[in-house]
Amino acid sequence: MKKTAEPLSASSTSAAQPPEPELKVQPPAAATPATAAQAEFNLDSPELYLNRELTLLDFNRRVLRMSEDELTPLLERVKFLAIVSSNLDEFFMKRIGGLKQQIAAGIRTPTVDGRTPIEQVAACQSVVRDIHQQQNRIYRELLGLLDAQGIRLVKYSELDAAKREVLRQEFITNIFPLLTPLALDPAHPFPLISNLALNLLVSLRHPGGSAIHIARVKVPVAKDMAPRFLRVGDENVFVTQDDVIANNLDLLFPGMEIVSCELFRVTRNAIVEIEEEEADDLLAMIETELRHRHFAPIVRLQVLKGMNPTHRGMLAAELGLNEEADVFEAEELMAMRDLFEIAALEIPELHDSPHVPIDNARLAFDSRSIFYIIRERGSLLLQHPYESFNTSVERFLRTASEDPKVLAIKMTLYRTSAEGNIIDALIRAARNGKQVAVLVELKARFDEAANIRWARRLENAGIHVTYGVVGLKTHSKIILVVRRDYNGLRRYAHIGTGNYHAGTARLYSDLGMLTCDEAIGQDLTELFNYLTGYSPPPTYRKILTAPYTLKQSLLSKIEREIKCHTPGSPSHIQFKMNALEDADITRALYRAAQAGVKIDLIVRDTCRLRPGIPGLSDNVTVISVTGRFLEHSRIYYFHNCGDEEYYIGSADLMKRNLESRVEVVAPVLDPKLRQELRLILDAQLSSRRNVWEMQPDGSYLERQGVEGKESKSSQETFIALAQKRKAAATKHKQSKLREKLLIYFHKRLQSAN
Repeated sequence: MKKTAEPLSASSTSAAQPPEPELKVQPPAAATPATAAQAEFNLDSPELYLNRELTLLDFNRRVLRMSEDELTPLLERVKFLAIVSSNLDEFFMKRIGGLKQQIAAGIRTPTVDGRTPIEQVAACQSVVRDIHQQQNRIYRELLGLLDAQGIRLVKYSELDAAKREVLRQEFITNIFPLLTPLALDPAHPFPLISNLALNLLVSLRHPGGSAIHIARVKVPVAKDMAPRFLRVGDENVFVTQDDVIANNLDLLFPGMEIVSCELFRVTRNAIVEIEEEEADDLLAMIETELRHRHFAPIVRLQVLKGMNPTHRGMLAAELGLNEEADVFEAEELMAMRDLFEIAALEIPELHDSPHVPIDNARLAFDSRSIFYIIRERGSLLLQHPYESFNTSVERFLRTASEDPKVLAIKMTLYRTSAEGNIIDALIRAARNGKQVAVLVELKARFDEAANIRWARRLENAGIHVTYGVVGLKTHSKIILVVRRDYNGLRRYAHIGTGNYHAGTARLYSDLGMLTCDEAIGQDLTELFNYLTGYSPPPTYRKILTAPYTLKQSLLSKIEREIKCHTPGSPSHIQFKMNALEDADITRALYRAAQAGVKIDLIVRDTCRLRPGIPGLSDNVTVISVTGRFLEHSRIYYFHNCGDEEYYIGSADLMKRNLESRVEVVAPVLDPKLRQELRLILDAQLSSRRNVWEMQPDGSYLERQGVEGKESKSSQETFIALAQKRKAAATKHKQSKLREKLLIYFHKRLQSAN
């Protein structure tokens, strides 16, 4: 295994910024009763809560470490470097953008961890600069490793004359027609700078003249325009498009002397929202928001190190930024998210071994209607990406669209993809005469434009499309199918933790449940009536929903664990989720830990709770799991005095999810499905690879493998288990086939005699 890494700290801020507060309370004596122990800690004290933004940045540190992992294939390491760059772009657009909006509105109220918006922005900017330094160092290391594999990322000036001429012709043919230089002078106002676009700031003058003129050239990097990395000839040698443009400006500014050419990039706030209550048409409102986003305030300026100080100051002033705080220098490659292009090179030995999702063992080799299988089994648990999304979820919807006994389909759609079959199945269902109702969440961040297209396409097919409840974002992932079975109407449902998106179903670790449980079907029917109509929020039989019942139910269940706990029958709570941000849930978990309840938390990124504080949380474990797939599933487990409860669903433990979103969490009751969930929790909690354990100060230490033993990540374990299930299902199918053949030939022999 690789050498133990330095702790990753949620408080990696400069000396000028407020670090995570040091705990100064004295732990209670070992024999102190729980009630007395609680008195030693003020559970409202800011020092007990980690900052949401800093813990999210810490997650990106852990992802960044994947790009250093020598056991990870080289191009996968490049991919992780690109992922972190993309994540930081989104962090500035959403998190820093939101904080700056609060600052502009004069909000000074500190969060539960005691930081004001101004303090949070300053602390985050400091941490980001540190992450940038790590990115630059890793990028240089990866360049050397890539070069050893025949993949070279070089500068235009490093090429010989013949290769430069090839690129010049490429520039003339495919890039030059796309360029539009814009002068910056009193007659030409400072142009609109697009979000995340690369730009060249060009200084030039007439030959023999002294006056300097400034122009801006946008680099046309886009999927439908030109790639960032241009291949040189037939080899794996690449030059950035901006470097090629910069070295051929004589064609763009003929007869002019090029004094300097400097690269810059801006990031705009993505949170541009109009009050729903003031909007007559939600669809029109979202379209307006998308237009406004192009003109949203800029929250970050990136420049290459060494930019002319005058030009740097001019850009900051024109863009309304604080030059000292909001300008970030790139030492190496700007916009490292474009390294996805290099990571996508088809060199199998430099990638993870291919993973092809298997068919769910209970669906594989069974050609009967999926509704028969669900009815026979009761419920099925789906594990993506280890099991196929197409042959389970899409099969469920596809069958529903074609089955003449299916009368109605209702569905929530948060994100989906063009390459999937979800939209086509819904349209086919409508054309086949079924009642189809789809709730499309138009406010799914960065998917608004796509969701508007899907909504219009569905409406044009005659499908009843709604946009949810005013003031709430619908984040639940549910499908309800009403079918006329042999004994009357029966409801079949899918409840998931991930989006109905074929692409992310191959990249995200998610769970889903197919069920015909009568009570769950009734609950979902009433939920859809609420989402599409005006019925008040009902009391549900089995499901837990936000914003009305989920949070209070979770708090009650945590309190129940406290009451159930005895030395002879200890209580136990295990949560797996993306984020633990809600202060009320965190406070309740602290109380449970003080009472002696054992708590295991598998939290992908944001976590406010500090584990391991003597007398407060010393029986709490917090881990974060990284790997080739993004951990995205949510599992909630309660020991419940021995009558164990398992729940899965769409909700993270964040204030926004619990109080201002429509979320659905459903119980898993089948003992076999519970065993599968137990395996997931146990495998991740016991794994020694790609697992990071939080320390009391909020930092993370990567677990190390046992000397002399091969360490597999939990994701590798799940891939291996999926393949074993596939082999067992194949063997079972072959055995059944052999049995049928033997019976057939036995009958043939009998008839022949």
